Amino acid sequence: MALWFVFAMMTAVAVFAVLWPLGRSVKAQRDGSEAAVYKDQLAEVDRDAAVGLIGSSEAAAAKVEIGRRLLASAETERATPTTARPGPRRAVAVLALIGLPVLAAAVYLPLGSPSQPDEPLFARAKAPPNSQPLENLVAQVEAHLEKNPTDGRGWTVLAPVLAKTGRFADAARAYRNSITYAGDTADRRADLGEVLTSAAGGVVTADAKTEFERAVALNPDDAKARYFLGLAAEQDGRSKDAATMWRAMLEKAPADAPWRSMLQAELARVDGTAQPATPESVAAAMQNMSEADRAAMIQGMVGKLAARLKQNGDDVDGWLRLVRAYMVLGDTEKARSAQTEARQAVAGKPERLKQLNDGLRSLGLDG
Repeated sequence: MALWFVFAMMTAVAVFAVLWPLGRSVKAQRDGSEAAVYKDQLAEVDRDAAVGLIGSSEAAAAKVEIGRRLLASAETERATPTTARPGPRRAVAVLALIGLPVLAAAVYLPLGSPSQPDEPLFARAKAPPNSQPLENLVAQVEAHLEKNPTDGRGWTVLAPVLAKTGRFADAARAYRNSITYAGDTADRRADLGEVLTSAAGGVVTADAKTEFERAVALNPDDAKARYFLGLAAEQDGRSKDAATMWRAMLEKAPADAPWRSMLQAELARVDGTAQPATPESVAAAMQNMSEADRAAMIQGMVGKLAARLKQNGDDVDGWLRLVRAYMVLGDTEKARSAQTEARQAVAGKPERLKQLNDGLRSLGLDG
């Protein structure tokens, strides 16, 4: 109720601001008429005659002349219609009294929200708009965590965002802080191992393997940790152990597990006993995976290819696939590094070197 009273007062002030000049103009016209001027002149003649500035005969003559002009002015004013000007003023007054409130109500009622609670200015300034770039949002969260380093929930939210943007070292730090301040869980350990693997170009390092082992200790059925432990075994040259781990995962996995087709393809690749998954099934599996799992899968495949080429550098097609993969991922430095390693690996074999150079030229690189 108080809000509508304030609105009524504001409307009254606006109407008064419009009517006030109209009232003043009428009064000014009356006060500034010729009759008023001649009356002032008569009074001035009387004053001059009283103090002896002019003689009585001169005063009488002046008063006669001024009186004649006053009568002429009065006749002129009577001849002028007095109803000509009030019309527009009345229209403006009616518009101000009725039009302004009606117009204000017509505009405010569909657009305004008088029943909505107020939002403090500080909260409005602090809340980021939806269109704000991701980098700005991350910077705001990082600034908050610098002042509140024990905010486990903040580290938990920040860590996957950093991993998504490719800041793997910062993501690993965020995951460690999340474990410290928000609790030790299998998911957080597996995620930490994943970013350590991504930071190493898809190679499961000793630190990453330790995190996956801790995740399995907390939850023996953690799919991500078990997959990467199998990948670590394969990269160590223990393909049979990797196949055993992945086969056990498939036996216990639900029929609708999004990573089942991908894991079947991996198992077929390392032991050759299972039917390889078709590219269509792998693509369908990737569509059902989360963005983080999809990125981990791609990084894992690229890392495995790089590890295999270090053991068998004669595979020119493999080198070309590796360079192409790095280019697709936008990692120019790794693409150039792979290009250099490939040339070094086949430097003593002219035919393979020519095949490599031709393939690099087809990729738009200097062959």
